[in-house]
Amino acid sequence: MESAALPLRIDSLTHRYGDLLAVDDLCLEVRAGEIVGFLGPNGAGKTTTLRACAGLLAPDRGRVTVAGAALGEAPREARARLGFVPDEPFLYERLTPLEFLEFVAALYDVPPALAARRADELLERFDLGATAGDLLETCSRGMRQKVSIAAALLHDPPLVLLDEPLTGLDPHAVRALKDLLRERAGRGLGVLVSTHLLEVAERLCDRVVIIHRGRKRADGTPASLLAGRADATLEDVFLALTRDDGTP
Repeated sequence: MESAALPLRIDSLTHRYGDLLAVDDLCLEVRAGEIVGFLGPNGAGKTTTLRACAGLLAPDRGRVTVAGAALGEAPREARARLGFVPDEPFLYERLTPLEFLEFVAALYDVPPALAARRADELLERFDLGATAGDLLETCSRGMRQKVSIAAALLHDPPLVLLDEPLTGLDPHAVRALKDLLRERAGRGLGVLVSTHLLEVAERLCDRVVIIHRGRKRADGTPASLLAGRADATLEDVFLALTRDDGTP
Protein backbone atom coordinates (compact mmCIF):
# COMPACT_ATOMS: atom_id res chain seq x y z
CA MET A 1 0.00 0.00 0.00
CA GLU A 2 1.32 3.47 -0.85
CA SER A 3 2.05 5.75 2.07
CA ALA A 4 -0.58 8.27 0.90
CA ALA A 5 -3.27 5.66 1.52
CA LEU A 6 -2.20 4.93 5.09
CA PRO A 7 -4.77 5.99 7.69
CA LEU A 8 -1.91 7.69 9.58
CA ARG A 9 1.71 8.48 8.86
CA ILE A 10 3.86 10.47 11.31
CA ASP A 11 7.28 11.62 10.08
CA SER A 12 9.89 13.06 12.46
CA LEU A 13 7.35 14.63 14.82
CA THR A 14 9.04 16.86 17.39
CA HIS A 15 7.46 19.10 20.01
CA ARG A 16 8.82 21.06 22.97
CA TYR A 17 7.19 22.73 25.94
CA GLY A 18 9.86 25.25 26.80
CA ASP A 19 12.96 23.26 27.75
CA LEU A 20 11.03 19.98 27.87
CA LEU A 21 11.36 17.83 24.76
CA ALA A 22 7.99 16.08 24.86
CA VAL A 23 8.16 14.28 21.49
CA ASP A 24 11.54 13.58 19.91
CA ASP A 25 11.72 12.82 16.17
CA LEU A 26 8.86 10.32 16.31
CA CYS A 27 7.98 8.24 13.24
CA LEU A 28 4.90 6.03 13.29
CA GLU A 29 2.43 4.45 10.89
CA VAL A 30 -1.07 3.03 11.22
CA ARG A 31 -1.88 0.77 8.32
CA ALA A 32 -5.31 -0.03 6.91
CA GLY A 33 -7.16 -2.62 8.98
CA GLU A 34 -4.82 -2.21 11.94
CA ILE A 35 -5.33 -1.41 15.62
CA VAL A 36 -2.11 0.05 17.01
CA GLY A 37 -1.58 0.35 20.75
CA PHE A 38 0.32 3.48 21.77
CA LEU A 39 1.99 2.80 25.10
CA GLY A 40 4.26 4.71 27.44
CA PRO A 41 4.51 5.89 31.04
CA ASN A 42 3.04 9.19 32.20
CA GLY A 43 4.84 12.05 30.50
CA ALA A 44 6.16 9.90 27.65
CA GLY A 45 4.61 12.12 24.97
CA LYS A 46 1.52 10.10 24.03
CA THR A 47 -1.09 12.81 24.55
CA THR A 48 1.10 15.44 22.87
CA THR A 49 1.46 13.15 19.86
CA LEU A 50 -2.26 12.46 19.62
CA ARG A 51 -3.14 16.15 19.95
CA ALA A 52 -0.65 17.01 17.21
CA CYS A 53 -2.19 14.35 14.97
CA ALA A 54 -5.66 15.73 15.67
CA GLY A 55 -4.54 19.24 14.74
CA LEU A 56 -4.99 20.62 18.26
CA LEU A 57 -1.38 21.75 18.55
CA ALA A 58 1.27 22.61 16.00
CA PRO A 59 4.47 20.56 16.33
CA ASP A 60 7.83 22.28 16.17
CA ARG A 61 8.88 19.94 13.39
CA GLY A 62 7.59 16.97 11.45
CA ARG A 63 4.70 15.97 9.24
CA VAL A 64 1.38 14.24 9.92
CA THR A 65 -0.60 12.73 7.07
CA VAL A 66 -4.13 11.40 7.59
CA ALA A 67 -5.50 9.15 4.85
CA GLY A 68 -3.46 11.01 2.23
CA ALA A 69 -4.11 14.56 3.53
CA ALA A 70 -1.14 16.37 5.08
CA LEU A 71 -2.26 18.14 8.24
CA GLY A 72 0.06 21.10 7.71
CA GLU A 73 -1.00 21.69 4.10
CA ALA A 74 -4.62 20.54 4.03
CA PRO A 75 -5.80 20.81 7.64
CA ARG A 76 -9.53 20.76 6.89
CA GLU A 77 -9.29 17.62 4.78
CA ALA A 78 -7.01 15.88 7.28
CA ARG A 79 -9.24 16.64 10.26
CA ALA A 80 -12.32 15.49 8.35
CA ARG A 81 -10.65 12.10 7.90
CA LEU A 82 -10.14 11.39 11.59
CA GLY A 83 -12.09 11.04 14.80
CA PHE A 84 -10.48 11.96 18.11
CA VAL A 85 -11.37 10.85 21.63
CA PRO A 86 -9.37 13.05 24.03
CA ASP A 87 -8.26 12.05 27.51
CA GLU A 88 -10.94 14.36 28.93
CA PRO A 89 -14.21 14.53 26.97
CA PHE A 90 -15.17 18.01 25.79
CA LEU A 91 -18.94 18.25 25.43
CA TYR A 92 -21.53 21.01 25.37
CA GLU A 93 -23.25 20.30 28.66
CA ARG A 94 -26.50 22.08 27.85
CA LEU A 95 -27.12 19.66 24.98
CA THR A 96 -28.43 16.12 25.22
CA PRO A 97 -26.34 13.22 23.88
CA LEU A 98 -28.56 13.07 20.79
CA GLU A 99 -28.35 16.82 20.21
CA PHE A 100 -24.58 16.73 20.58
CA LEU A 101 -24.29 13.96 18.00
CA GLU A 102 -26.55 15.92 15.64
CA PHE A 103 -24.27 18.93 16.11
CA VAL A 104 -21.14 16.88 15.35
CA ALA A 105 -22.79 15.35 12.30
CA ALA A 106 -23.52 18.83 10.94
CA LEU A 107 -19.88 19.85 11.44
CA TYR A 108 -18.77 16.92 9.30
CA ASP A 109 -21.52 17.40 6.69
CA VAL A 110 -23.08 14.01 7.37
CA PRO A 111 -26.54 13.94 5.72
CA PRO A 112 -29.28 14.19 8.38
CA ALA A 113 -30.92 10.83 7.64
CA LEU A 114 -27.56 9.01 7.72
CA ALA A 115 -26.51 10.91 10.83
CA ALA A 116 -29.73 9.96 12.62
CA ARG A 117 -29.27 6.29 11.76
CA ARG A 118 -25.65 6.24 12.87
CA ALA A 119 -26.43 8.15 16.07
CA ASP A 120 -29.19 5.70 16.98
CA GLU A 121 -26.88 2.74 16.30
CA LEU A 122 -24.05 4.15 18.42
CA LEU A 123 -26.31 5.17 21.29
CA GLU A 124 -27.78 1.67 21.27
CA ARG A 125 -24.33 0.01 21.17
CA PHE A 126 -23.28 1.99 24.23
CA ASP A 127 -26.60 1.50 26.05
CA LEU A 128 -27.40 5.23 25.96
CA GLY A 129 -30.82 5.02 24.37
CA ALA A 130 -32.70 5.67 27.60
CA THR A 131 -30.59 8.75 28.42
CA ALA A 132 -30.33 10.22 24.91
CA GLY A 133 -32.71 13.02 25.91
CA ASP A 134 -31.00 13.94 29.20
CA LEU A 135 -28.74 16.97 29.44
CA LEU A 136 -25.06 16.07 29.30
CA GLU A 137 -24.44 18.03 32.49
CA THR A 138 -26.47 15.40 34.35
CA CYS A 139 -24.57 12.45 32.85
CA SER A 140 -21.92 10.45 34.68
CA ARG A 141 -18.25 10.42 33.68
CA GLY A 142 -18.70 7.07 31.98
CA MET A 143 -21.77 8.19 30.06
CA ARG A 144 -19.96 11.33 28.88
CA GLN A 145 -17.04 9.19 27.75
CA LYS A 146 -19.38 7.00 25.71
CA VAL A 147 -20.89 10.08 24.03
CA SER A 148 -17.39 11.34 23.22
CA ILE A 149 -16.52 8.00 21.60
CA ALA A 150 -19.78 7.96 19.64
CA ALA A 151 -19.07 11.48 18.37
CA ALA A 152 -15.62 10.44 17.12
CA LEU A 153 -17.09 7.51 15.19
CA LEU A 154 -20.19 9.24 13.86
CA HIS A 155 -18.75 10.40 10.53
CA ASP A 156 -17.06 7.01 10.00
CA PRO A 157 -13.53 8.36 9.39
CA PRO A 158 -10.60 6.35 7.99
CA LEU A 159 -8.68 6.96 11.25
CA VAL A 160 -9.70 7.06 14.91
CA LEU A 161 -7.36 8.35 17.63
CA LEU A 162 -8.23 7.42 21.21
CA ASP A 163 -6.45 8.74 24.31
CA GLU A 164 -7.17 6.50 27.32
CA PRO A 165 -10.70 5.73 26.04
CA LEU A 166 -11.52 3.13 28.70
CA THR A 167 -11.50 5.67 31.54
CA GLY A 168 -14.83 5.58 33.36
CA LEU A 169 -16.31 2.80 31.24
CA ASP A 170 -18.02 -0.19 32.83
CA PRO A 171 -17.23 -3.72 31.54
CA HIS A 172 -20.19 -3.72 29.14
CA ALA A 173 -19.07 -0.45 27.57
CA VAL A 174 -15.46 -1.65 27.39
CA ARG A 175 -16.63 -4.71 25.48
CA ALA A 176 -18.78 -2.59 23.18
CA LEU A 177 -15.81 -0.34 22.38
CA LYS A 178 -13.49 -3.27 21.72
CA ASP A 179 -16.05 -4.79 19.37
CA LEU A 180 -16.50 -1.51 17.52
CA LEU A 181 -12.76 -1.02 17.08
CA ARG A 182 -12.29 -4.57 15.85
CA GLU A 183 -15.18 -4.11 13.40
CA ARG A 184 -13.57 -0.94 12.07
CA ALA A 185 -10.27 -2.72 11.57
CA GLY A 186 -12.12 -5.50 9.78
CA ARG A 187 -13.41 -2.91 7.32
CA GLY A 188 -9.86 -1.71 6.55
CA LEU A 189 -9.93 1.40 8.75
CA GLY A 190 -7.15 2.46 11.14
CA VAL A 191 -7.10 2.85 14.93
CA LEU A 192 -4.43 4.34 17.20
CA VAL A 193 -5.27 3.87 20.87
CA SER A 194 -3.30 5.05 23.89
CA THR A 195 -3.86 3.02 27.04
CA HIS A 196 -2.17 2.17 30.33
CA LEU A 197 -3.98 -1.18 30.40
CA LEU A 198 -1.28 -3.42 28.97
CA GLU A 199 -3.38 -6.59 29.08
CA VAL A 200 -6.00 -4.86 26.94
CA ALA A 201 -3.33 -3.76 24.47
CA GLU A 202 -1.87 -7.25 24.30
CA ARG A 203 -5.26 -8.81 23.49
CA LEU A 204 -6.76 -6.09 21.31
CA CYS A 205 -3.94 -4.58 19.27
CA ASP A 206 -2.38 -5.90 16.09
CA ARG A 207 0.76 -3.89 16.75
CA VAL A 208 2.19 -2.02 19.72
CA VAL A 209 4.36 1.11 19.80
CA ILE A 210 6.13 1.91 23.08
CA ILE A 211 7.55 5.39 23.65
CA HIS A 212 9.59 6.77 26.54
CA ARG A 213 10.82 10.34 27.01
CA GLY A 214 9.32 11.20 23.64
CA ARG A 215 11.27 8.55 21.72
CA LYS A 216 10.03 5.35 20.17
CA ARG A 217 11.53 2.36 22.00
CA ALA A 218 9.67 -0.54 20.36
CA ASP A 219 7.32 -1.17 17.43
CA GLY A 220 5.94 -4.59 16.58
CA THR A 221 3.25 -7.16 17.13
CA PRO A 222 2.80 -8.32 20.73
CA ALA A 223 4.14 -11.72 19.69
CA SER A 224 7.27 -10.23 18.11
CA LEU A 225 8.00 -8.10 21.19
CA LEU A 226 7.79 -11.21 23.36
CA ALA A 227 9.90 -13.38 21.06
CA GLY A 228 12.88 -14.90 22.84
CA ARG A 229 11.60 -13.84 26.27
CA ALA A 230 10.52 -17.02 28.02
CA ASP A 231 7.37 -16.58 30.15
CA ALA A 232 7.45 -12.80 29.61
CA THR A 233 4.37 -10.61 29.28
CA LEU A 234 3.90 -7.30 27.50
CA GLU A 235 4.07 -5.70 30.94
CA ASP A 236 7.57 -7.15 31.44
CA VAL A 237 8.72 -5.77 28.07
CA PHE A 238 7.13 -2.39 28.77
CA LEU A 239 8.80 -2.07 32.18
CA ALA A 240 12.19 -3.05 30.78
CA LEU A 241 11.99 -0.51 27.96
CA THR A 242 10.73 2.38 30.08
CA ARG A 243 12.89 1.92 33.16
CA ASP A 244 14.37 5.22 34.31
CA ASP A 245 17.98 4.16 34.67
CA GLY A 246 19.63 7.29 33.37
CA THR A 247 19.98 6.11 29.78
CA PRO A 248 18.71 8.51 27.09
